Amino acid sequence: MPKELKNDRFLKALLRQPVDMTPVWMMRQAGRYLPEYRATREKAGDFITLCQTPDLACEVTMQPLERYPLDAAILFSDILTIPDAMGLGLQLIESVGPRFDKPITSLADIENLPMPDPEDDLGYVMDAVRLIRKELNGSVPLIGFAGSPWTLATYMIEGGSSKDFGKIKKMLYQEPQSLHLLLNHVAKAVSLYLNAQINAGAQVIMIFDTWGGVLTTPAYHAFSLAYMKQILDELQREHDGHKIPIILFTKGAGCWIEDVADTGCDAVGLDWMQDIGQVKAKIGNRVALQGNMDPAILKATPEAIRTEVALILDRFGHGPGHVFNLGHGITPDIDPENAGVFINAVHELSKQYHVKS
Repeated sequence: MPKELKNDRFLKALLRQPVDMTPVWMMRQAGRYLPEYRATREKAGDFITLCQTPDLACEVTMQPLERYPLDAAILFSDILTIPDAMGLGLQLIESVGPRFDKPITSLADIENLPMPDPEDDLGYVMDAVRLIRKELNGSVPLIGFAGSPWTLATYMIEGGSSKDFGKIKKMLYQEPQSLHLLLNHVAKAVSLYLNAQINAGAQVIMIFDTWGGVLTTPAYHAFSLAYMKQILDELQREHDGHKIPIILFTKGAGCWIEDVADTGCDAVGLDWMQDIGQVKAKIGNRVALQGNMDPAILKATPEAIRTEVALILDRFGHGPGHVFNLGHGITPDIDPENAGVFINAVHELSKQYHVKS
């Protein structure tokens, strides 16, 4: 473990080493549910400016850690930074979501995509990583991240969010070689981007495959999992003499979870539709598990939140290899007090499942 870290239980849990209590962090922990985040976003003027201003990205990354005893920080950024750097013209429209001015519509569009330079075209992200590491001062580890090639490609081809993924699925079935060309290009860009984050100071990497679950089993393996495996094979797994754990998270991957575990990742993120005890029984000791409380439970009473935390801890059982998290990102309508109840409950109730040193 890095000697400078004051709290390394998150890294230890990812490497399936003993800890004193189950570590916890929340996907989207820096976000709109926090009034201080909303104030900083207002100061920035818009979301893209917030992401592209390292000082502000650092500020919002630190906000949840100042409020809660979290065991990890996650870089404040967006998964769509890479396609934006490829010149697709990202816009984030309030109450609508992300939109690209120049979506991919042809093989020629794919062939003309540039390869972004992480320290140049995406230098603001690396500057934010360096700034956050300095600000953390060894308190907890920093997570860097990217979207999976399949997930990024859905936005690049659909032109934004989609309900039926009609355009990308049409390409998948009518022009599979074109889609493979795009996914290979994006996978290379993601590998360069994540390695640059590691060199800038990210101590853990997470790959978000938000839309892998919309695929059939053969398509998931060919068009999503294969490209995440390609990235894993190209990532630095050590930096400054320390192992860099990699977390893979496919939302809706219940039936493929063993295949995800077999990619060579260190941990698998679980959505709330899976029983963590059953997954542990299937995967055994291959990887750590991260998850997996339904974010909606944070709308409940403190007693109900504690009950659900206790249930998930009981389902995972004794021993190392569990990072407690939500099964997806925390939503903007959550009372920050309830998030605090959740985090404190994980720490308090998990101690009984770990051997005292």
